[in-house]
Amino acid sequence: MRAVIQRVSEASVSIDGRVRGAIRTGLLVLAAFEENDSHEDLEWLSGKIVRLRIFSDVQGLMNCSIQEVRGDILVVSQFTLYASTRKGNRPAFTRAAAPETAIPLYHHFINRLTDDLGKPVQSGEFGADMRVTLVNDGPVTILMDTKERE
Repeated sequence: MRAVIQRVSEASVSIDGRVRGAIRTGLLVLAAFEENDSHEDLEWLSGKIVRLRIFSDVQGLMNCSIQEVRGDILVVSQFTLYASTRKGNRPAFTRAAAPETAIPLYHHFINRLTDDLGKPVQSGEFGADMRVTLVNDGPVTILMDTKERE
């Protein structure tokens, strides 16, 4: 599983002109899944996300987690995080999980984040044509891959 985690002062996702999910201070998480991702991968990543110390403390240092600042999370599926551009100029997405595998993983990930954060997580809709807007705070953007675990 791969995720791009962005610290935001606000973010939203719209489908057909209607807002599906929106947050203020928090994290926008773009998530992609592989066929061999497991629940262990999702649990590891969820735990890392909610404990990441990337929010400022009173001294202005990145020492606080999303839990400590009582922020929100917006999750958007993004299979293109598995784009391969090795050959030619048209990306291939063969590493991305097929929908029948990815959809249950996506929902499990949202549920796990909700449990770990201790409050509901906002989300887009898997496979929909979405418009994501955000104000990246910092900017702080982190790429995580469950296969690398770094």
